[in-house]
Amino acid sequence: MEILTNGWNVLVILLGFGVLIFIHELGHFMAARWAGIRCESFSVGMGPVLGAWRSGIGWRAGSTDPATIARFGKPAIEMTDEELARNGIGETEWSLRALPLGGYVRMLGQDDLDPAKVSEARRSFQRAPVWKRMIVVTAGVTCNLVLAIAMFVFTFMVGVRFEAPVVGGVVAGSPASSAESATGGPAGLKAGDAITAIDGEPVLTFADIQIAGAMARPGEALTIDVQRVDETGLAVARTFRIIPRKDAITGLLAIGIEPAMSGMIGAVRGEEREIFDSTMSSAGLGPVVTGTKSDALRSLTKVMEPTAGNRVMEARAVMQQYMPVATGERASDSPSVTMLLSEAAERSAGTPFDTEWTTASGAIVTRKLQPIPELQVMITPASVSNELEIDRGLLGLVPLIRVERVPPGSANEATLRAGDVLLRVADVDGPRMSQLRAALTGHASGTVDIVVLRGGEPTRLTAHVDRSGRFGVVIAPALNNPATTGTIDRLATEATATGVARPSAVAALKLLPRTAVRSVAGTPVTDWTTMRAALLLATQDAATRGESASVTMEVEAPTPAHERSQVVIALTKDDVVSIHALGWDSPVTAAIFDPLMTRLTANGNPLTAVRMGFHQTKTMVVMTYLTLDRIFRGSVGVEQLRGPVGIVHLGSRVVDRGLMYLVFFLAMISVNLAVLNFLPLPIVDGGLFLYLIYEHITGRAPSLKFQNAATMVGLLLLGSLFLFTFYNDVMRLFVGG
Repeated sequence: MEILTNGWNVLVILLGFGVLIFIHELGHFMAARWAGIRCESFSVGMGPVLGAWRSGIGWRAGSTDPATIARFGKPAIEMTDEELARNGIGETEWSLRALPLGGYVRMLGQDDLDPAKVSEARRSFQRAPVWKRMIVVTAGVTCNLVLAIAMFVFTFMVGVRFEAPVVGGVVAGSPASSAESATGGPAGLKAGDAITAIDGEPVLTFADIQIAGAMARPGEALTIDVQRVDETGLAVARTFRIIPRKDAITGLLAIGIEPAMSGMIGAVRGEEREIFDSTMSSAGLGPVVTGTKSDALRSLTKVMEPTAGNRVMEARAVMQQYMPVATGERASDSPSVTMLLSEAAERSAGTPFDTEWTTASGAIVTRKLQPIPELQVMITPASVSNELEIDRGLLGLVPLIRVERVPPGSANEATLRAGDVLLRVADVDGPRMSQLRAALTGHASGTVDIVVLRGGEPTRLTAHVDRSGRFGVVIAPALNNPATTGTIDRLATEATATGVARPSAVAALKLLPRTAVRSVAGTPVTDWTTMRAALLLATQDAATRGESASVTMEVEAPTPAHERSQVVIALTKDDVVSIHALGWDSPVTAAIFDPLMTRLTANGNPLTAVRMGFHQTKTMVVMTYLTLDRIFRGSVGVEQLRGPVGIVHLGSRVVDRGLMYLVFFLAMISVNLAVLNFLPLPIVDGGLFLYLIYEHITGRAPSLKFQNAATMVGLLLLGSLFLFTFYNDVMRLFVGG
């Protein structure tokens, strides 16, 4: 349970959340005192009272009522103003309650949960003029908005760091990969593009891009302006039109890009240590060992490309990609570190290349990196929904799926092992990634029968499936095994991903799932790397002449007898070109690096900071309403909603990013509290404000019968929402997210 791994972070967020609630209720309290309304209690939190304070009584564990009754014979709530003054005690009890789920100010004659508790006393809520009551009701929301503006102004005066709006990678088959160019030139975004505006709105952070995608109207294109460095090294402006598509993992609309990374190796959270260490080790980037001490790598200093005149990349230059402007920072022409590593791998043509790294002690060490071969991106229309299936393989053949790692605490920790190859899941033989998702979705929150290849032998198991339809393990293509998932019959290109697909080169073979390739044109095949090399060798002459080709393969059937047979694959000229266009990629994943950051700052100008603060608050208000709209439209799932537990869970991660980001995060939550409290729903401020409008127009309050019915409906709605978000929040602690 990740939320429990850092108690200090959780405490900080709980305190911050409590401050926001306190400020909201303080707004109601101060306005009520101004309006002459008697305030009987001020509570932060809900449920049982942990401790309370009343003037003249002092602090008490639990409520102050027992002490008041013991001294004066009755609780303060039953005393008149004159009795309170004569007894020397305050009219308001200030209390802290057990559940950090909200708070309230109880005024005489006003109880959200019991509309019948009205009062005709001189200082009751009902006796105040309607316009004063409107001010009292809106004061909490107003204070949250004012607090948000103040916190935003503070962060912009100091400066707050965010992921830069620079494309680090484009997801294969995504909307961004085939984005329509509105200014001429090739289609698609590419690594290194700095996104400057979306639909005319300036983009200052990578989060702005993600939010714009998630909040887009389904089926409607976004106009995206980018700054790109061309082949001559000059910065040029380009404009693209992109229709966001729902991401299979997040469930949100997205354009399909990844953030750019810096050359710095980021701080590793405790629960990420194992996967980080295995990633570093597999890339050949283990720690330097001197005597009995280990020295961890901390930053990439240089990339030496053997075929490009030893071009040197200074990590400092990467970190200086952004040039300061008045209210933010913009990209220059320096590529991100992952882009440079990919370029170096491509130029190496498969031969190892050298890199220099700085260690934690400041030592400079050299690491030789072995490039990994690229496979083809294969796109097919999905069999369910409107999503596309994106696989990597060769000519319509796709590798089986392998268990890369079983994280500690996984429900399948005692069932699956690293290296297991999935041969069968439920009734699906040799599933591709999309087929695996579909099979597991049908067994969510249950178990599924599977067969894995373990130690060279098929092994039957019963695996657990979480509520999100996942095994809870890290999976990857089984590239060390020449078996396939069968044949993909029809393929599309990125440019025609939503159009009519063409037959794949292997469609006519109708190979069974788990069929293994043993040789290509007489060249033995032991894995997907040797398969690719054999295909390149067999089609070299055809590629030189620009012709089609026929290639003979020896395949082994997934039967008890393991029969082998010869099959012939007819490759078109496009197939040959596609195979020979495959290059090499860096073994170092972006996950080990810190993101490339930008700093939002007013550069010490208070007027600019105020303007930015108001703008950010307005943006967050609009975004909150848009989120509700998109939930009703169905483009944002209700599972994306977070309750108090989810906010603490998310916030505990935020604390690690520093004070300024924490303040910025709390400012966003403050805006959300304001907007949600002012929705026109019973038992929140917005519903009560509607009652006051009705009373102002008609001269009388809504009937108690109506208010009681509305309160019950409101409690049902908000209670259901709380239970739903609470369940989702708790489950995220176990399955991640």
